[in-house]
Amino acid sequence: MSAADSLEPEAAIASWRAYLVSRGSLSAGDVDELEDHLRTQIDELRTAGLDADEAVLIAVKRMGRQDEIAGEYARENSRRLWKQLVMAGAPARRRRIDGSVIMIGFAALAAILAKLPELLGAPAFPALLGGGILALAALAASIAWRTRPPVALIAASAVGFALLFVLAFAYPFGNSSDTAIIFSLHAPVALWLLVGLVYAGAGWRTAAGRMDFVRFTGEWFVYFALIALGGGVLMGITAAVFSALGIDPGVVLAQWVVPFGAAGAGVVAAWLVDSKQEVIENMAPVLGRVFTPLFTIAVLAMLAGAIVTGGFGAYREVLIIVDVLLVVVTGLVLYVLSAQPPTARPGWTERLQLLLVIAAFALNGFALAAMIGRIGDGGFTPNRVVALGVNLVLLVGLAGSAWLLGRRVFRADASTRRLLAWQTGYLPVYGGWAIAAAVALPPIFAFA
Repeated sequence: MSAADSLEPEAAIASWRAYLVSRGSLSAGDVDELEDHLRTQIDELRTAGLDADEAVLIAVKRMGRQDEIAGEYARENSRRLWKQLVMAGAPARRRRIDGSVIMIGFAALAAILAKLPELLGAPAFPALLGGGILALAALAASIAWRTRPPVALIAASAVGFALLFVLAFAYPFGNSSDTAIIFSLHAPVALWLLVGLVYAGAGWRTAAGRMDFVRFTGEWFVYFALIALGGGVLMGITAAVFSALGIDPGVVLAQWVVPFGAAGAGVVAAWLVDSKQEVIENMAPVLGRVFTPLFTIAVLAMLAGAIVTGGFGAYREVLIIVDVLLVVVTGLVLYVLSAQPPTARPGWTERLQLLLVIAAFALNGFALAAMIGRIGDGGFTPNRVVALGVNLVLLVGLAGSAWLLGRRVFRADASTRRLLAWQTGYLPVYGGWAIAAAVALPPIFAFA
């Protein structure tokens, strides 16, 4: 009896394993490891409250994204699996309707919370920060409603949100404070990783669980950008029509529509990713493959320019700009990896990524030299400390990725598993730095 016919967990696992073994492309050890991942996924989904048939379906689908042979199995069996899941008719339909209604409710909640501090009379800057934190909290709550993570993880995430919300109002930032900008840039990073804690649930300790959140982040960003683009076009048309009527809609659009729309769009984008993940989930990796050669050419050109001119001179923002470049390079490596089966052979994309990372390291050397020169002349400032700290965190992460990419490209270790474990295991380091920068640096520099 096949998994598609029975949907019993053990029968499904046996059928799935037999399929992998029959193809002869995987060793017994690889099949054992994949089966262990599959069982972990099923257990986590059952713990989150899903029925056995739903847990089997989703786990098989997820494993299909991690291994090419498992993906073939998922494609051949998923249609019948879906058919059995919707045979219940009205109850399944009610669940979908209820889900969309609840999504709209969370989106409305996020929109209201985004404006709540301002409506309560808070100063402009804390109101902006606090509203953004509350909107992200509503997004996290909507994800928790769907994924049902352990209560301990919900509590840990809530504590983090509460801490940063309180500090946004407690810290005495000045109007031109550099540490205020540092807080506003780093707090969202820390909060997003707390959202990831809720999203991954009990799987946050595993590379597969963390990679699921990475995939979610990429697809969420794509959906959010598309919604923002459509919303921007709509607002432009609306502004043009009202202006032609002699009415200025600028204040309403800027102070109400934009914050309401941005907060609500975050929840809607998350719901779309969750609802359509099997249709469009590979969009971020595809974009990664498209932009890898373009960024490789661009960074090589930048490096050639730095060599010809002798460096960046006294350009003060150079290290910050290069840090942004390193973030993009890290994202390209991570998202291309997210779509790679563990046993896939390295291709041209991996070779280009290795070249891209090496060129970024070399360019960063010129930026570091310029920054060290400025520190020698003027000492440490909040911006310089942050630029150096971010640079160090990114360099360590990329160094590990470069080493493992090199081993993969030159076949010393062709599997993607170690690279996956390194990149996803390094995510807490980014979160740790973001929290330290947002919480510790402002008081250290007297909120200057």
